[in-house]
Amino acid sequence: MGCTSCSSGVGGQPKGCKNNGTCGSDGCNKLTVFDWLSNMALPGDQKPFDGVEVRFKNGRKHFYKNSENLSLSMGDIVATEAMSGHDIGIVTLTGELVRVQMKKKKEDSDLEELPKIYRKASQKDIDIWQNVRSKEAEIQKRSREIAIHLGLKMKISDIEYQGDGSKTTFYYTADERVDFRQLIRDFASAFSTRVEMKQVGLRQEAARLGGIGSCGRELCCSTWLTDFRSVKTSAARYQQLSLNPQKLAGQCGKLKCCLNYELDTYLDALKEFPKNDIKLITKKGIAVYQKMDIFKGMLWYTYENQGMNWHKIPVDKINEIIAINKKGEKVSSLEEYVEEEQISENKIFNNVVGQDSLTRFDQPKRKNNKRRNKSNNRNSNQKQNRNQKPNQKPNQKQNRPQKKNV
Repeated sequence: MGCTSCSSGVGGQPKGCKNNGTCGSDGCNKLTVFDWLSNMALPGDQKPFDGVEVRFKNGRKHFYKNSENLSLSMGDIVATEAMSGHDIGIVTLTGELVRVQMKKKKEDSDLEELPKIYRKASQKDIDIWQNVRSKEAEIQKRSREIAIHLGLKMKISDIEYQGDGSKTTFYYTADERVDFRQLIRDFASAFSTRVEMKQVGLRQEAARLGGIGSCGRELCCSTWLTDFRSVKTSAARYQQLSLNPQKLAGQCGKLKCCLNYELDTYLDALKEFPKNDIKLITKKGIAVYQKMDIFKGMLWYTYENQGMNWHKIPVDKINEIIAINKKGEKVSSLEEYVEEEQISENKIFNNVVGQDSLTRFDQPKRKNNKRRNKSNNRNSNQKQNRNQKPNQKPNQKQNRPQKKNV
């Protein structure tokens, strides 16, 4: 979803509002929500829900109570209640959908316990907010230098200023427990603010920082994914993927969240396939499983004494053989159930691009350098003789007859 300024410009180029996700419509922001109930009127005896969803830096969202009955809409900048002072955020959702979101995130729907929205942010509040946000990159660099100087095994991945500039939250990751009591004192004296340390996991760190995945698109955790489900290596086994940690791991160092997207489809398809440890009993011998193709519904089996000869059989015929074996009977051989694939003439690949053969480097061509040098010398001598004047003697060295080997 985007505003009208995100339409195409001249020549089909994207126009854009150049606001980097802070435009008034809030349509370009990360983890934004579409209010599909905005054009629907409530019943006459029902009061509108006073809860409001407010977004802060890097997709952090909280729910607040509109105690002042302000007319709020998506994209409004508001001053919200905080532990000390106030914070500045952007309204992302209002109305009845806030109740649904609170129920989805298992939040208490009691509005009395929610923090309040003070007012719509004034120009002074916005100036202070933008001023402290511009300092975050410099302070993050300085904070890392202080942590390295103290010898702490931690990584400060991101910092966030409160809207009024009275508090700074430092997000860090660490494998072990970190004693940062001295670190907090150094931060407070260096930055002159209240300091709060928050430890986040590797997945949360990747979601806050963002990036481009191996698929070429932005990370799911930083764009639309709101909950992190556990990913196991069995998900890769069910999908017939190689257990290569370099390919299966994301930028967070954990298994990719996208391994769970198609897992249910694979599990449903595998219900028709027999287990890998089931052996097929034939009169020719016992056949064992080698591999399968889930998309084509094919399996490969081979005899125990003929490991190099694989037989490609459809899954329905394999189930038929297993049913016959359960009755105590044997099939004659696997060759009777093999399905031969006939390749049509249209599917035969031709050299349509004009490429050379794959064996062009097997036998290198011999270069006749001697013959080429002799012919070049003869041509150069002939040209020099033509260009000489009539009274000028020809070059004796060039015209000297060559000795013949007897």
